[in-house]
Amino acid sequence: QVQLVESGGGFVQAGDSLILSCAASGRTFSSYDMAWFRQALGKVREFVAAISRSGGITDYTNSVKGRFTIASDNPKNTVYLQMNSLKPEGTAVYYCATVFRDWGLRRANEYDYWGQGTQVTVSS
Repeated sequence: QVQLVESGGGFVQAGDSLILSCAASGRTFSSYDMAWFRQALGKVREFVAAISRSGGITDYTNSVKGRFTIASDNPKNTVYLQMNSLKPEGTAVYYCATVFRDWGLRRANEYDYWGQGTQVTVSS
């Protein structure tokens, strides 16, 4: 079992920055990869970024490359998502998730545990 708690969401203006945090507890933090997904109102949950269990490999969806950075702090069992140059289309509930299987998975149904989500609203 893994418990995930996201924080850091809020209401920002377009072009602003925000840092999301995801604190994990339960199974050994270094035994799974972690990812961020987001789900806008009325849309499917989509992959945003992932980081490998070692912290050495990252993956981003094209729309956030160069603007978002995912990082992990293993001693703190926490993953972060630094979001710069936010756009109104980034308005969504952001979720962190864990996966114990292969690296590079981008479908939500492939992930094992989820947090409750944190709302990010970007105003134009």
